[in-house]
Amino acid sequence: MGQPAAVSAKAPKASDKTMFNILFIIGLCHLLNDAIQAVVPAMFPILEKSMGLSFTQLGIIAFSLNMVSSVLQPVVGVVTDKKPMPYALPIGLTLTLGGVLGLAFAPSFGLIVISVIFIGLGSAVFHPEGSRVAYMAAGNRRGLAQSIYQVGGNTGQALAPLITALILVPLGQKGASWFSFVAALAVLLLIYIANWYKQRLVGDLSYLNKKNSVTPKKTGLSKKIKQSLLLILLLIFARSWYISGMTNFYAFYAIDEYSLTIKESQLFLFAFLIAGAFGTFFGGPLADRFGKKKVISISMLATVPFSLLIPFVPSLFAFIFLTLTGFILMTSFSVTVVYAQELVPGKIGTMSGLTVGLAFGMGAIGSVGLGYMADLFSLSSMVTSIGFLPLLGLIAFLLPSDQLVQQWNQNN
Repeated sequence: MGQPAAVSAKAPKASDKTMFNILFIIGLCHLLNDAIQAVVPAMFPILEKSMGLSFTQLGIIAFSLNMVSSVLQPVVGVVTDKKPMPYALPIGLTLTLGGVLGLAFAPSFGLIVISVIFIGLGSAVFHPEGSRVAYMAAGNRRGLAQSIYQVGGNTGQALAPLITALILVPLGQKGASWFSFVAALAVLLLIYIANWYKQRLVGDLSYLNKKNSVTPKKTGLSKKIKQSLLLILLLIFARSWYISGMTNFYAFYAIDEYSLTIKESQLFLFAFLIAGAFGTFFGGPLADRFGKKKVISISMLATVPFSLLIPFVPSLFAFIFLTLTGFILMTSFSVTVVYAQELVPGKIGTMSGLTVGLAFGMGAIGSVGLGYMADLFSLSSMVTSIGFLPLLGLIAFLLPSDQLVQQWNQNN
């Protein structure tokens, strides 16, 4: 039918058709997976009160979840670029299911950390292979396909404040057990996806063998491509630290600064995250039309005025600015993934694992660092300081243009 994700970015004609049914299902699975992950930071206000955890300990929990996921995502991507594994998807979500049950009933800080490690393992397997499925089903609309896939994940993350307000506040830690049903549904859907994925690979086997026999030449990356990847990773670093600071700690800031309840503070966070989900969706089609470099540059720099002002305005304006910041900043999320995939065609899982995995990893390091900063100085100082991070978007102007990246691909 079409090209498997492990081969060149140039698709044969038959793969030009965009398979929206597969994209919507994998996007829904991404939503379910990331909604489960969102349970962990959503539980922070609950755990802080019930177990008396410090901001540093909460940062360690976030670190454990995100670092396991980020370290293993590129590893999974490298392995599955060489040998795609369709049934890794439902197996990964089964690990997540076990982690959710452990999180709900863990009696101590140590067992909570172990439980979130299992959730991180499931996520590490899901994300590179899920991105590969989106690529395989994309046809010639890669930006849109990646946006549909990524918006599922960001919508799942945006559900965290509602999860806190509607489930975790009334039910407490044990309320997390309800998400075992969410994980079970995701496993069933991913079995369907895995069957399609396997059939697709069987149909493409002769094409894959032909491509591998004709083009064994290029093994390393050129200096220009390495430099471009480094710039993309720096941009992901800036975006991830900012998002980590807001999602993990802004609820506490809003409670202190505006005298909000836990439920009310979650509405601020929900506005930030759901706007980010919309931004993720629109970013892909905008990049397909206007170019990836333009969208990446504008999304970072247009965020700056709002991110700098958020700590200094009344609650109503903070709510509005948070919403605008979430939308604008996240328009670049799926675009950076596609940009990296086109920089290194044929390494879809590796590039997805590196960009998305690194985003989680930078967020993990950021969680510990920002939590420590909040403990050492103040929550207000930390929230104010991260407002400068989107200024690193100036780096985006050094990226090669989309046309130049295409030229490199043709030359290779």
